[in-house]
Amino acid sequence: MRFHRLRTRTALGAALAFATAVTAGVFATGTANSAEPFTLPPVNAEFDYQIGGAYAPPAGVKVVSRDHSDSPAPGLYNICYVNAFQTQRAGDTDGPEDWDASLLLRDEAGAVIIDPDWDEAILDITTDAKRQGVADKIKVRIDECAAKGFDALELDNFDTYTRDVVDGRITASHAQTYIRLLSSHGHAKGMAVGQKNTVELASQHEANGLDFAVAEECGDPRWNECSQYTDAFGANAIFIEYSSAGMRNACQYADRVSVVRRDVEVSPAGSGGYLRETC
Repeated sequence: MRFHRLRTRTALGAALAFATAVTAGVFATGTANSAEPFTLPPVNAEFDYQIGGAYAPPAGVKVVSRDHSDSPAPGLYNICYVNAFQTQRAGDTDGPEDWDASLLLRDEAGAVIIDPDWDEAILDITTDAKRQGVADKIKVRIDECAAKGFDALELDNFDTYTRDVVDGRITASHAQTYIRLLSSHGHAKGMAVGQKNTVELASQHEANGLDFAVAEECGDPRWNECSQYTDAFGANAIFIEYSSAGMRNACQYADRVSVVRRDVEVSPAGSGGYLRETC
């Protein structure tokens, strides 16, 4: 079960390249890096974020994102969440003990580097050989998503290289070289591939094989990044907020992109913490 990513960095203010928007409500198809066609999420469609556990989508929802361990929602456009740059927590499936020890990033003393917010080991993508080793394991999850019938991928933690604990050991170049291995594989399986957060690299999304954006907290007054995503991805963006202030700002874009507010733990409907709002 996955919860949303905490924000631990400051936003960059540089302008990003403009990408032509797809007409609202119309599916677009592409063939990036592959002969297999894929379909982008319908733009400006009602969206539900279910990475904390699957449940029956509310009436009117057309697009849903679910963890790779869950099944797609019948009749909807389904995005498959995969934690692609970090392990799961120790003791969970795909925790650090399920990985080759040589593929875990280490500090100067040889200790595995852990993301303190999530108790997840960070994967080492600093060489071609290690990137390929990590990608081979993540591709198994991508194959599972495709076999289940998901339409697209949400590859989380693209921005791991910005974490303070990484201390520059992983660079933006490492992250982009690695994610191209995954996006190419996703396209070969007939799935669109979403860029998760990481507004700093939004202008490079086409080169990285990333077709749409899934952006958390872009409306948060601390970041104010929503316009940077629409500049880069046009209408091919999905905004997820966790605060009332962030939602107010993100709703300014609700005539173009999908916007939803969820509770911080992305709780399933019927549980005590569940919250879902639209603009």
